[in-house]
Amino acid sequence: MKKLDWYILKKLLITFVFVVGMFEVIICVLDYADKNDDFIKNELSLEQIWQYYITFIPFIAGLLTPITVFIATVFVTAQLAAKTEIVAILASGVSFRRMMLPYLMGALLIGFASFYLNSYVIPDANKFRISFEYEYLKDPFYNTDKHIHLKIAERDSLEDYIYMYRYDVRRDVGNSVTIETVHGTKLIEKVTARQIEWNDESETWNLKRWQNRKIVNQKEIITEGDDLDTLLNLSPADFGNKERIWETMTMTELNKYIKLQKSRGADDVHIFQVEEYIRYMSPFTVIVLMSIGVIVAARKSRQGTGFQIALGFVIAFAFIITFVLARAIAEADSMNTMLSIWMPNIIFACVAALLYKTVPR
Repeated sequence: MKKLDWYILKKLLITFVFVVGMFEVIICVLDYADKNDDFIKNELSLEQIWQYYITFIPFIAGLLTPITVFIATVFVTAQLAAKTEIVAILASGVSFRRMMLPYLMGALLIGFASFYLNSYVIPDANKFRISFEYEYLKDPFYNTDKHIHLKIAERDSLEDYIYMYRYDVRRDVGNSVTIETVHGTKLIEKVTARQIEWNDESETWNLKRWQNRKIVNQKEIITEGDDLDTLLNLSPADFGNKERIWETMTMTELNKYIKLQKSRGADDVHIFQVEEYIRYMSPFTVIVLMSIGVIVAARKSRQGTGFQIALGFVIAFAFIITFVLARAIAEADSMNTMLSIWMPNIIFACVAALLYKTVPR
């Protein structure tokens, strides 16, 4: 790598860290001012608050990485252009494409670091952050779902399904329960119960006022009783608060959960797939936005670097709007999930290609 590459890469990384730090300070101060009343009301110690913000800071950094990379790129490139350094680089025989090499290296470095942090480090930190928010900052969660249907097992050619009218997460009790075992389209066994209750000690489910109807050799055998302990591929966590739960899952946990929910025929699988695709998309977003940043700011402007930085903020705002719309479309499941999530990258990659034709040679 030449000295020029190190020069640009060093300025880019230092500016990126500075921009991230600046945004972190502003956001943390505003967040603390907003939540200070809750901290006081719950009598939280400085140690608890500090531990919360230790996990909050990397979450915000991961969330803002693509935009902060873009802002840092525009700032660095605009400074180089204002000092006529880019003109000197191009006049020395270095092509614009070659000049972009250190930017690409910076984008790859930041992009893959961001992917690793968002996939494995930040989700572990989010486990504490989100549990803290629901314990001290938000209202308690109550499961209001009714008519719950889940596929809980698949063995050989048999499939097990469970139905509950309602599940109370405070007592871990379900009402009006039906467990069915089917073979193809034939019902083999059906268990009904007035209630189903979770036993923490034995980690089993207890059926209350149950009845079992089973088909054996084309004959129906009926048994019933007051209490029956049974093992099910089900736990109280399956009925807990799933809001933002994907933020607490590492990539490995997320893939396992998506596979489990697909096997159960759950209707919210696409929500978790949105998170999966966003994590894969983010490194490419960094590359696309950095390319646009270089192209936009490379030309020396009579209005000065302030105009180019302002233009950079406008483009960053446009990307945020596009990404929010794309995510909303994906979560609404109104079009292909992967295509929806990748749409901002596709659109702005085309913008980058068009802008590239206007760069100084």
